[in-house]
This record gives sequence, structure tokens and C-alpha cells, in this order.
Amino acid sequence: MPIYEFKCIRCGYKFEKMYLHIEDAEKNHPRCPKCNGHTKRLISSAGFILKGNGWYITEYPSPERKKAMEEEKKLVEKTNKSDNKKGKKDDKK
Repeated sequence: MPIYEFKCIRCGYKFEKMYLHIEDAEKNHPRCPKCNGHTKRLISSAGFILKGNGWYITEYPSPERKKAMEEEKKLVEKTNKSDNKKGKKDDKK
């Protein structure tokens, strides 16, 4: 169930409320539990981080992934160096 955040227009009190459907949250704003005033729905940040295969893997790497990335980088650098040496030898022929 989605949780929505509301703020009272009169007293400024912030609170959360769960709704089964988004239409209910948009149409039926709850009254303030402190002063019974009208409320407005706030835009809240998401409470989760996308991790795992295909989701920002470079943004939040695990220690194992960091190690694998470093090893991959070293392998690419070695490959590039050996390719450059081969290219120079071929140029001399």
C-alpha cells in the first residue's frame, strides 16, 4: 500500500497516511489529526534505492563488484599496452 505525506494548512503539522488506491489519496485528503484543519498532499522522496543487476550498478557497487571492476580495469590497461606494442612492431616491417 502506498504511503502519502500530508501537511495541515492551518497548523503546519505533517503526517503520513496509507491509501489502497491513488485515486482515494487525490480526492479524499484527510483532516489534520491535531486541529481538524484542511490538508494538502506533499511530494515525498522515494524510500528505496535501486540496486542489483541492471540498476545503477556503477552507482552503488558492493565490495565484490568494486574489486571486480578494478581487476577488469587492470586487464583492459594491460590489453591496451600489449596492443600498442604489437602495433609498433608491425609498423617497423
